[in-house]
Amino acid sequence: MLGGDASRVALAGESAGGNRALATAIVARDKGVQAPSAVPAVYPIAGTDTNTDSYRVYADAKPLSRPLIQWFFGHYMRTPADAQDARLNLVAANLKGLPPTTIISAQIDPLRFEGELIAARLSAAGATVRSRTLDGAAHEFFGQGAAVPLAREAVRFGADGLTSAFSRNH
Repeated sequence: MLGGDASRVALAGESAGGNRALATAIVARDKGVQAPSAVPAVYPIAGTDTNTDSYRVYADAKPLSRPLIQWFFGHYMRTPADAQDARLNLVAANLKGLPPTTIISAQIDPLRFEGELIAARLSAAGATVRSRTLDGAAHEFFGQGAAVPLAREAVRFGADGLTSAFSRNH
């Protein structure tokens, strides 16, 4: 036994994992099962429209570009109708009743504006939201804390969100 508190669980993820963490919180709410206490989502895929300002401005960003995300979507979705599924297209989902959420976005990332938009939509739906876009950061920077001070700063921001959420649920 680990001795953890099963009533206080967080779901976290980066990119597609950030989307899955938020989508799982939505499904838990809809099914009336235990929802996570918090959701940290790092540069989450929050929408399916690759013609937004974010995708145009950062179309050639590295390591994640617009053509690469389109390739991922092409292999992830079974049909074009899947692009409208609220579990993937989070910006169109009902976001009421979701747990405290931390959104971390990278400045140089086609997912940037969608991350900022989902944070605003979560807040408008009544969720407690902490959101930050890290200037100079690109997609995948979060796990580079050993070498990138900005990544350590982002991890601290995410950890502070967890601490705050778990403090409320104690």
